[in-house]
Amino acid sequence: MTDDFGPTAPTPTATTLATADGLSLEAQWAVPAGPRNRVVIAHPHPQYGGNMHSLVVSTLFTHLVGSGCAALRFNFRGVGGSEGEHDFGEGEQLDVRAAVDALAAVGNEECPLVLAGWSFGADMALTCDAPELAGWFLVAPPLRVVNADRFKAAGDPRPKWLAVPERDQFNPPDEAQSTVADWTNTEIHPIGGADHFLVGRTDKLNNLIDDYLTKL
Repeated sequence: MTDDFGPTAPTPTATTLATADGLSLEAQWAVPAGPRNRVVIAHPHPQYGGNMHSLVVSTLFTHLVGSGCAALRFNFRGVGGSEGEHDFGEGEQLDVRAAVDALAAVGNEECPLVLAGWSFGADMALTCDAPELAGWFLVAPPLRVVNADRFKAAGDPRPKWLAVPERDQFNPPDEAQSTVADWTNTEIHPIGGADHFLVGRTDKLNNLIDDYLTKL
């Protein structure tokens, strides 16, 4: 898709992330002066073509940068210009933490830092409970990429919003609600008329993440 960041938004630049196990990951970020929020966005499943330019990732990244937020998107290990190989949700947890650490080091620490993800990336986001985070914004999480005990965010008091497509083929709203029923500070927000891939419904995500960020 074509990214249109608007005339006043900073131009995104390429950067690299260093993981705890020594890999270099390809990433892109944009950091305006005095950002109102900071958001890391994790992409969908690498084995099904997911990368940092996938539809929902690009939509959120473009919207956030254009609305005055600092945003970072990255390629998981083995994707695009990132080193390493796909690790079935294990090493990818280190990738998420590297991205969070990178954006946490930028800007005022009082500026809320949110971890977002789509599909596989949403599940990977739930494995990270870095103390710098203000919360999680999760789009169409399958909630099964790794064992449930890896979802460190589940019992965390910081806010978690799950944007779940009404017609999600893998985890529709009623199933997601059942899974997270005993999670702490967690809300399900159905996306009407959308399936897992959200084609034609991404504007609803932009509105929803705006609502989420205003509540932090």
